[in-house]
Amino acid sequence: MFRLAGILYSLIATTLSGTAIVAILTSGYGTLLPIVTAAVAGALVAFPVTYLVAREIYQS
Repeated sequence: MFRLAGILYSLIATTLSGTAIVAILTSGYGTLLPIVTAAVAGALVAFPVTYLVAREIYQS
């Protein structure tokens, strides 16, 4: 399961971080700190999401 979760994390973290960055940029925040914060927040949120997705894949 760890191998699958590692692959899924690379995809999910990229997607969530990118979405958060786009949301920040469209909100008008274009400096370094909000962009980096959004990227880190997306990467952190990706951990539980990856766990849930990997668990669902293994259960089915």
